[in-house]
Amino acid sequence: MVDLSRRNFMRAKRVSTPAAIRLPWTADEELFIRGCTQCGDCIAACEEKIIIKGDGGFPEINFAAGECTFCQKCVTSCNEALFNPLDTKPWQLAIEIQAGCLANKQVHCQICQDSCEPEAITFKHLHGSVPQPEITLTDCNGCGACVAVCPESAINLSVSI
Repeated sequence: MVDLSRRNFMRAKRVSTPAAIRLPWTADEELFIRGCTQCGDCIAACEEKIIIKGDGGFPEINFAAGECTFCQKCVTSCNEALFNPLDTKPWQLAIEIQAGCLANKQVHCQICQDSCEPEAITFKHLHGSVPQPEITLTDCNGCGACVAVCPESAINLSVSI
């Protein structure tokens, strides 16, 4: 098994880097690291081109490149038993809108809301202020559509523990 924290130490990387977002329906990080052959089939199969080779050569999601459409091609291209059933929730991700959001700077911007198909991001109108973003976590499917379109890179998706 590859110890990614040790690899990061040897490369002088910050050990407190956030956990990589693996492919949707990944069953377990440890199982994934142990079983992934790093063949790249999932990277080639991704229609949105958001799967990249991350630390140690293991595939991870890069939402800065676009959104996940949950087409399942990355999962079906894999020959290993690393995934939960496809009729379950794809992953548990936490979403956060950071202080750099234009709305926090009193600039009208609602592009994240416009890109959010499940309508998990809405804007609350406040008297004397620009509308402020609100997230309904139960509606967020973790597709990442809001991440790439944010002009300030103020939206962060991370692995929910």
